[in-house]
Amino acid sequence: MVARIKDVSGALVDFWDWQALGSCNNMDPEFFFHPEGERGGPRRRRIERAKRICQTCPVIDECREYALVNHEPYGVWGGLSEEERNRIISAKRHGRTA
Repeated sequence: MVARIKDVSGALVDFWDWQALGSCNNMDPEFFFHPEGERGGPRRRRIERAKRICQTCPVIDECREYALVNHEPYGVWGGLSEEERNRIISAKRHGRTA
């Protein structure tokens, strides 16, 4: 998921350029971020839909790297769910491969 470009100050635009190319750039954030209380089947289905969008994205690698480096706590980023990112980050902290 990308931040809306208009929300980023001019000095950082070059750093965020990749986000303008994201498949999700103009999509409803609800595809990528769970509503309060979402659980079970509905949550799994939303995550899978978001991941399908990510799989066609030309900047999936940049998005994933951004989310992992910045410990993005919410949503699907770079084809990874919150739980998947947390496992990867935890494994890196403990010197393991996720």
